[in-house]
Amino acid sequence: MKDEAPKAQWYVVHTYSGYENQVAKSIIKKAETLNLRDKIIEVQIPTEKKIDASTKREYVSKVFPGYVLCQMIYDAEAGYLIRSIRGVTGILGSDPNKPTPLSAAEVQAMGGEISAVYEVAVKSGDSVRIVGDIPMNGLTGTVVSVNVEEGTCEVLLPVFGDETPTELPLINVEAI
Repeated sequence: MKDEAPKAQWYVVHTYSGYENQVAKSIIKKAETLNLRDKIIEVQIPTEKKIDASTKREYVSKVFPGYVLCQMIYDAEAGYLIRSIRGVTGILGSDPNKPTPLSAAEVQAMGGEISAVYEVAVKSGDSVRIVGDIPMNGLTGTVVSVNVEEGTCEVLLPVFGDETPTELPLINVEAI
């Protein structure tokens, strides 16, 4: 019988209200710095679109203020990374040393539109393919830099025989 690799599960990270975006970005950045992107898979802030009836203005509201969802393979190292982020008060669960993951039904029942904080699957020096509904779709290039806060990266693309630096959204770049 083979040992199965641990499976990533969703956990609820409690934050100070108003720190959700900063915490989410910090988790991703720290996971990259500590080479733990294989344990910290994705970070999300559940949001929903609302319309202000008086101004007819559309805006995005957090479904669960003070909470961030983190898909990770939980262990002591991942737990320490999360708890060491400024603005985090803990990971939900009855035992502080072993938080409780969300069940599949709870994840599915999450209301509203879940907006992903920039998930970075590439790093400087990686070869990438441009994807999505943009004019450069299908071109390949090399990542020069990644800006997690802006959700963009600079890629050297072959344009008319020259390597041209081009800034692209992370969602339009996939590692090859």
